[in-house]
Amino acid sequence: MKDALQSAQARFLAQATERIPPPAFVELRREATAAFTDRGLPTMKQEEWRHTNIAHLAGIEWAALHEPLAPPRSAIEDVATPIFACGLEVFIDGHHHPELHGSPGASEVETLGSTPAPPALLGRLADAKAHPFVALNGALACDGARVRVHGDDPRAVHLVFAQGSEDAASHPRVVIDAERGSRGTIILDHVSLAGARHFANSVVEVEIAEEASLDLVILQRAGGTSFHVGHVAGRVERNGRLRTHTISLGGRFVRNDLEVVLAGEGAECTMNGLYLGLGEGLIDNHTWVDHAVPHCTSRELYKGVLTGSARGVFRGRVVVRPDAQKSEATQSNPNLLLSDGAEIDTKPQLEIYANDVKCSHGAAIGRLDPESLFYLRSRGIGEDEARGLLTRGFAAEVLSALPEPSLAEAMSAVFLEKLEATGQRT
Repeated sequence: MKDALQSAQARFLAQATERIPPPAFVELRREATAAFTDRGLPTMKQEEWRHTNIAHLAGIEWAALHEPLAPPRSAIEDVATPIFACGLEVFIDGHHHPELHGSPGASEVETLGSTPAPPALLGRLADAKAHPFVALNGALACDGARVRVHGDDPRAVHLVFAQGSEDAASHPRVVIDAERGSRGTIILDHVSLAGARHFANSVVEVEIAEEASLDLVILQRAGGTSFHVGHVAGRVERNGRLRTHTISLGGRFVRNDLEVVLAGEGAECTMNGLYLGLGEGLIDNHTWVDHAVPHCTSRELYKGVLTGSARGVFRGRVVVRPDAQKSEATQSNPNLLLSDGAEIDTKPQLEIYANDVKCSHGAAIGRLDPESLFYLRSRGIGEDEARGLLTRGFAAEVLSALPEPSLAEAMSAVFLEKLEATGQRT
C-alpha cells in the first residue's frame, strides 16, 4: 500500500506542476502543494483514517481533463432532477459550462476560474495542513464557485458537479458567504452523466455572518463506480444558523468530512445526514463541532442504511471549550443493516471541558423490527413491501428535513430506486 500511495502522490504532484492555475488559485496552489508534498495521502495508521483504506483510489491513474465534455442541458436535467433554475451553475469534470446556467436569483454566484482575485474566504477555513485531500484540492483546483447570499432569497442556488469522462478527476472549490441577516438555500449536487468511474474531491468553505441563516444541501448520487471525497468547513457567528443536509446514496468510496465552529454566542448548527451503502461500497462520515463560546447549540442526526457487503463509518466529535458554558449538544447515529455482510463502525464522541452544559450522544445498530414486520404482514402487506415501507420510514426523518419539498420527494425516489436495484429484499 505504501508504494501505491507514493506513486499516486507523485502523479498528483506532476499534474499540479503541469497545469497553470487561474489567477484566483495561484497562492492557494502554492501553499496547498507544499502541504500535500509534506503530508501526502493518508494511511490507516492515522487516527482519522484508521477505518478507511484508500488503496483502491490511489491505485487508479486519474486523469485531469483539459477539454471536458459539453453535454446538452437535457442530460443535466435527467440526472440532477429536480433542477432549481434560479442560480443554477453547472460544472462538468470540474470545468464551468456557462451555456447550461439558469436564470439569476437574488444570491450572487460567480465562478472562481474567471475571478481575477481570490475571495477573502478562500483557504481560510479548510486547513490544507491538517487534511490531505483539502491540500490535494488546493493543489489541483481549476474552477469552482463563490456564492454570496444577501437579503431573504426564497429561491435555491443549485450547483451541479457532473462527471462525464472515464477515470477523470475533478477538484471543485466552493466559497459561500452568508451575509448579515440573510436567508438562503444552497444545493451542491454531485452526479454522473454516463456511469463512468470517476473521482470528485470537493472542498467547501462557508461563513455564516451574524443573524444569517443558511441551509446547505450536499448530495452524492453519482453511482456505484464513483469515488467521492468531500470536505466542508464552516464558521457560524453570533445568532447565526447553519443547517447541513449530507445525503450519500451509494458509491464505491465516499468520504465526507464536516467541520463547524460555533464562533459567536447564540450560534446554532443542525447537521442531518443519510448514507446508503450498497454492494461493496464504503461510506465514511466524519463530523466535528467546536463549541468555542457560550450559549451555542448543535444538533446532529446521521442515519445509515447498509446492505450487501457495504461498510459504513461514522465518527462524530463534539468539543465544548472551557469557557463555552450553557452549551447544548445532541448527537445520534442509528444504523440499519439489511444483510449479514454489511457492517458499520460508529464512534460518537463528546469532549466537554465546561461544567454547565446539556450534552448527549448515542449510536444504534440493528435490523428491521420483526414485530413491526409482523404487524404489517398481518394486515395483508407482503413481506417485501413491508420491509420496503419500514426502510423508507427509517430514512424519512432525514429526507423530510430537506429545505425543498420537491427535493425531498426526488431523493426519496432515488433512495428507493438504488436500494431495489441491488436485487436484495428491502
